Amino acid sequence: MDNTILLDLVSKKMPFGKYKDRLICDVPEHYLIWFKRQGFPEGKLGIWLETMYEIRLNGLEHLLDKLKTKR
Repeated sequence: MDNTILLDLVSKKMPFGKYKDRLICDVPEHYLIWFKRQGFPEGKLGIWLETMYEIRLNGLEHLLDKLKTKR
């Protein structure tokens, strides 16, 4: 996995929707599940959201904890 993706998850914000301006890592799980069903957006945003979905699905949120505190 590209480490920059993990850094992006704790520093980039949702550009639209109900959770606009919320960090990608803080987007609620139900929203990620919705995207999984509907299809993730193209480009980097889709990669970030899908990665965050997989992190939550596999209980790996602890991977982001240290990155969040360093921010």
